[in-house]
Amino acid sequence: MTDATAGSIPRKPLIQLDRGPVAVTSAALVAGTLVIAQLVDIRQAVLFLVGALMGLTLYHASFGFTGGWRRLVVEKRGNAMRAQMLMIGVAALVFIPLLTLGNPFGQPLAGATAPVGVSVLVGAAIFGLGMQLGGGCGSGTLFTVGGGSSRMLVTLLFFIVGAVLGTAHLPWWLTQPSLPAISLGANLGVPLALLVTFVGLAAVAWVTVLVEKRAHGSLEKPKAPSTTGLPRLLHGPWPLVGAGLLLALLNIATLLIAGHPWSITYGFGLWGAKVAQAIGVPVASWEFWTWPAQAKALQASVLEDVTSVMDFGIILGAALAAGLAGKFAPRVAVPFLSLLAAAIGGLLMGYGARLSFGCNIGALFSGIASGSVHGWLWFAAAFVGSLLGIYLRPVFGMDGFKSK
Repeated sequence: MTDATAGSIPRKPLIQLDRGPVAVTSAALVAGTLVIAQLVDIRQAVLFLVGALMGLTLYHASFGFTGGWRRLVVEKRGNAMRAQMLMIGVAALVFIPLLTLGNPFGQPLAGATAPVGVSVLVGAAIFGLGMQLGGGCGSGTLFTVGGGSSRMLVTLLFFIVGAVLGTAHLPWWLTQPSLPAISLGANLGVPLALLVTFVGLAAVAWVTVLVEKRAHGSLEKPKAPSTTGLPRLLHGPWPLVGAGLLLALLNIATLLIAGHPWSITYGFGLWGAKVAQAIGVPVASWEFWTWPAQAKALQASVLEDVTSVMDFGIILGAALAAGLAGKFAPRVAVPFLSLLAAAIGGLLMGYGARLSFGCNIGALFSGIASGSVHGWLWFAAAFVGSLLGIYLRPVFGMDGFKSK
């Protein structure tokens, strides 16, 4: 090949991206930050940006609980679940001591604790089933919607409907048998609480190692990245372990800034309740929405709600990541059965999350990291529900359980 011939071949740019989505999303992030800072305060604007960083991380690492759990069951590969356990452990290392102190920096800190009872058990199992049909958990739904998935938009819409229905029924579920919220830090002290938490997380990780080695003889090795440096930072994929560590740090930042850990699904119920109220449904008279905090949130702007603002940030952060990766391509044509599964899964997740005080983020990640026993109950029940969901996926034309 001559120099002239070589020079005539166009070179690929080092960094490829979808310029339109990147420009629009970047402008939305800047505008959103300024508007929130002006209408609410700087703290809320910072939380919006923390949410955006979470969305960017979730998208670039494809960091979701749903796929990771299904991969362990179907393919007998546990690297995603081990990354999840590491993420929770790093957050717990900071959460439990800070929450035990209660007010270490002049701002009261509250953990993601909840009663341990029938409501959590049933709700988490319903959620686990729903997330396999819907195709994502709470955070997974948000970051895939941000990435342009029309199917996951259906999941999100029905997630919101299910969350509103859950607020209608939660008072009854709270009358069912239950123990009060149990905090390991408050009951065992910080050292023993951390030990119990780390042993539990390590036990889960070890089980995934045993399952994987029994099926394959060795653990899966990470794939060598096709790019490095700035292109990989912008395009992804990011390593699961690195993403898990970053999400743990961002959850710690959320605790310190907001006064409570990261959560996802409360915002869905609030959005749905506001829409229902606007069209004449008397949600303000429902018992859940008469409780002081809920009544205040229903009357206030969604921009004053921390969870909502961070959810908006996650969607925009994921959209920015998709644009940077050159993968922002909304898909319109989705098979009917798949859309039906998305709708059913969304309803189940919304309802189950409200009954069980959160999703994989608010109940599992933030719950266990806070030292709350209900987080462990949620984990066990949701995993069982997830198994059923995996078996049901083929009914809707999706990949399900395959014996090896």
